[in-house]
Amino acid sequence: MPTHPVTVHATPPHNTAKDLIQYITENRDGLEDALLRNGALKFRGFALHTAEDVEEVALALDPKLASGEYLGTSPRDALTRHVHSASELPGFYPIPQHCEMSFLANPPSRLYFACLLPSRWGGETPLCDFRLVWRDLDLDVRNRLERKGIRVVRNYAGPATRRSFDPSALKRWDAMFGTRDHQKIEEICGREGMTAEWLPDDKLRLTCEPSVMRLHPQTGEPVYFCHLQVFQVDTPEAELRRVRNLRRSAHARFWHTIGRLVTHANKRFKRPTERAMDVTHADGTPIASADVEHVRDVIWRHMVVEPWQLGDFVVIDNLSTSHGRLPYAGPRTVVVAWS
Repeated sequence: MPTHPVTVHATPPHNTAKDLIQYITENRDGLEDALLRNGALKFRGFALHTAEDVEEVALALDPKLASGEYLGTSPRDALTRHVHSASELPGFYPIPQHCEMSFLANPPSRLYFACLLPSRWGGETPLCDFRLVWRDLDLDVRNRLERKGIRVVRNYAGPATRRSFDPSALKRWDAMFGTRDHQKIEEICGREGMTAEWLPDDKLRLTCEPSVMRLHPQTGEPVYFCHLQVFQVDTPEAELRRVRNLRRSAHARFWHTIGRLVTHANKRFKRPTERAMDVTHADGTPIASADVEHVRDVIWRHMVVEPWQLGDFVVIDNLSTSHGRLPYAGPRTVVVAWS
């Protein structure tokens, strides 16, 4: 059975951000145990209205929040020193389940999400216990992925590159690293286990070979911990097909058709090393589509999908539990910090 986050409900009139901070301070040990066991905590009914409110609560949980550097692929806007918009990707596109920046040598240990405005429909941030995913993967698939390894390739345009109309294109490398200094970027890449390759036309290719599984640093539990099913070339079609089956609407069917076209174009006209992002085995050979589909099936089986409510604050153990985003319509404001 999927593991749901432990939920703490506010009891009015004690439902302000300061009340939540006091609750966290008084119950820290129990909350830490619950987070480690369940992978996520949810605080509901507290009056969190701004990014500053969210930052204040997140700092109460961890005074060493990250600031500035974000090396993931989703476009984000900084709102305060520590809080960013969760994603600026268009609402029609689902974000597959992933542990944040799992391809880095030093990924975040915790994430702090909050909903400042729920969407009219959709827009859930599903969670998934990746300990259960690793446990339930077919043994042959697990062995194949570990034995042959994986290679993650990401391609970035630079500040002098003309704007691309490729819907799968990533943000520019200077926007991701916050600098145009090649040496500084290479230093960051070295620290995070990535190889930086400078290409013609001011482009940058990042390559890394992360593990498929990591042991949780506190419990020693094995965790499926990679972006395999996020970056693999079939992802637009595969995720939108599952959303179509979940929503069963004309809107979902339309976007699945678009996903099929995008996937077909990427496979037909671009080699793996030229795509915005892709994953192969460590030797460069393709990963069997059936293996990746199996991983997706297991993940979707364990996904927990719950609608956001205004003011919800969710803490995620990023080293055991994944998150994603389902498509939505209308305005939506979900913010995030990490440590």
